[in-house]
Amino acid sequence: MLTNKAAKGKKGAIVAIIAGTKADIVIEVLQKIPEKLRKKVNEITLDMAGNMELIAKPCFRSPVRVTDRFHVQKLATEALQEMRIKYRWEALDAENEAIDRAKKAKFSFHAQVLSNGDTLKQLLARSRYVLYKKPKDWSSDQKERAELLFERYPDLKKAYHLSMNLSYIFEKTTEKIYGLARLAKWHESVRQSGFKSFNTISRSIKHHYETILNYFDQRSTNASAESFNAKIKAFRSQFRGVRSIEFFLYRLTQMYA
Repeated sequence: MLTNKAAKGKKGAIVAIIAGTKADIVIEVLQKIPEKLRKKVNEITLDMAGNMELIAKPCFRSPVRVTDRFHVQKLATEALQEMRIKYRWEALDAENEAIDRAKKAKFSFHAQVLSNGDTLKQLLARSRYVLYKKPKDWSSDQKERAELLFERYPDLKKAYHLSMNLSYIFEKTTEKIYGLARLAKWHESVRQSGFKSFNTISRSIKHHYETILNYFDQRSTNASAESFNAKIKAFRSQFRGVRSIEFFLYRLTQMYA
């Protein structure tokens, strides 16, 4: 998303819809925007993909670049879910082995049922959405599920807090200097955890430190563009494809403009 200062000091956002993410194609389209208008752009929010930098440099030479906070947070969430899935596969393997042993011994197998009615593999499967939410947003059932999960898998509890703490840094910090200090503490917590996936995220953040810290100046994100993109995809899926691009764009402007 590109941001420029409009009349009377207000901010406006420029959203361009371009098919694909190939740098040369996107650059060609953006350079059709008059240079006079491109010079008015003072801030660009982008993800950590290398092609985004390749696109930004030749098209917009002076704006501040801001790495979108939600892309950073998404990495931590994915690392957390990766750990949950790993434990789920281990639980499935353990249950299959227990079933095989029971068959050989000619016993009936009964999986252990936890206090909330879940088996262990169900607990791990149904905890997916619990790990996306903050504790204050848990329902009573989700709170009980989280307690059972974290009791049995302390590493998941540590990883969950690492993910949530990264989110809190972006939500609660208002000045760049404090953002820098809090991210440094977060890196140290990651180092002490020993979680490989989180250490990978930590290294990625360090490689993009300058543009990530720029977020704390204006707190700009790609949220509006991402939301609009989701609406377009949902609208398109209703009609199972598009024959007339012109009419499709007309409908979009009528609904969302």
